[in-house]
Amino acid sequence: MKDPRDIIIRPVVSEKSYALIESNVYTFIVHPDAAKPEIRSAIEEIFDVKVTSVNTLNRKGKTTRNRRTGKAGSRPDRKRAIVTVAEGDSIDIFKD
Repeated sequence: MKDPRDIIIRPVVSEKSYALIESNVYTFIVHPDAAKPEIRSAIEEIFDVKVTSVNTLNRKGKTTRNRRTGKAGSRPDRKRAIVTVAEGDSIDIFKD
């Protein structure tokens, strides 16, 4: 079994993800091979909350160009998990 901290890499910090927090929806960058049941159990174990649903999406990295050589490259592909937590539970992502 994988370690939960290897599955959940980091939370997504954006205006859109902050707006979703009000409705108990949190967004995380997860391991590319992680399945929904693994993500669910990892979130429940790390943050001690009840997860009601998990949606995932794969985002392809943007293509970039090197200024000096002009060669094309790309940013890494990412997998995101959009996790809905049960009513009354919350995840304090930025603890003091």
